[in-house]
Amino acid sequence: MTPLIQVEQAVLGSVFLDPGQLDHLSSWLRPEHFYRPVHAALYAAMVKLRADSHPAATGKSGDPIPLSWVTDTVQEASTRTRGLTASYAHSLISACPRATHAPVYGRMVLEGAIHRSVTQHAIRLHQAARADAVRGGVEETVHHAQVLADVLADLAHRWGTEPRPVQPPSPNTSPSPQAQPVDEQVLADEELLLGCISARPEQLLDVVGWLHPGDFADIGHQQIYRALGALHHRGEPIDQLTVLWETQRRGALSDGTLDAERVLRICDPLSLSGVAEYFGEQVVQASLVRTAAASARQVRALADDESLAPGRLIGYALHALGPLDEVRRRLRAASGTEPAPPRSGSVPAVAPPEARIDAARSRSRPRATAASAPTTTATPHAPAPDRATRRSQS
Repeated sequence: MTPLIQVEQAVLGSVFLDPGQLDHLSSWLRPEHFYRPVHAALYAAMVKLRADSHPAATGKSGDPIPLSWVTDTVQEASTRTRGLTASYAHSLISACPRATHAPVYGRMVLEGAIHRSVTQHAIRLHQAARADAVRGGVEETVHHAQVLADVLADLAHRWGTEPRPVQPPSPNTSPSPQAQPVDEQVLADEELLLGCISARPEQLLDVVGWLHPGDFADIGHQQIYRALGALHHRGEPIDQLTVLWETQRRGALSDGTLDAERVLRICDPLSLSGVAEYFGEQVVQASLVRTAAASARQVRALADDESLAPGRLIGYALHALGPLDEVRRRLRAASGTEPAPPRSGSVPAVAPPEARIDAARSRSRPRATAASAPTTTATPHAPAPDRATRRSQS
């Protein structure tokens, strides 16, 4: 028998011994917080009898507990579960060390429920993300992400803390990243998006406010998008060769992330082009699904750590959902349902000023030669006399 089962028995036994303990429990401890269904049924029966003004539940503390309190509770609980007997109720009474410690036992039950609930909803979020990755949507992922956030907020209030994200003190609390297979359609959408921007650089202004390099599943595509953004930021022209040169300057060719042929193929102006906004929204949707799966894995790993106190677990879990919330906001901006969030990167969402463009292009213009440089007239100076002349003059 695990300590959790013993604690649940102690809570029920304390309420059997002193029904007044429900005054300290019923406002924050619910039947679904119990792990065993029979214990949940007994606690729900106690709460119902108290709401129905059962004589034992309305009596004063210290009054003799009538036998009807036990029998009526068992009878009411039997409507929710099978195989419950009065002898088991009496065993619960004997399992309670002290009835006055019921609130402490209840918090132990709630602590176990918090870990289980967070684990269950993290699993559901991960399953929804995997399903949306297959069918190409985000509805289920967004729904279960919101449910998990709401559950964390509710559990925080019940535990007596504020639902506030807290960064874990050590990165060891998060699982190592797992390489997930990327759908071919996602990679195709990323290439089409980069091709659209390369062919029509002005379309970068339509997506730069809500599309980040990390939204690309392929590392090489991330580097090309960064190169496009850097060229735009400096006001330099964008074409196949300028993008290729910028990726080389960033080390993407030397480290094997990209090769010249691939960059030239993606940025080919003769390839089929389209609307960057459409493909950009598809890329952000795929990014949301991947981010949700990663956040769900991290939250589940946190919940599996039984040594983690509930308050810290909730704070760490909310922190793990932070990247997912950020992608959700940018997806809403992509669909036009809300303004784009402020961007902390270096790529502005407006065209660079003409002065910057002229300054950037001037670095590629030929400089004036010495022959064409203007000459200035100066008064000639007589040459200084040599040593022999000075001797003869002296």
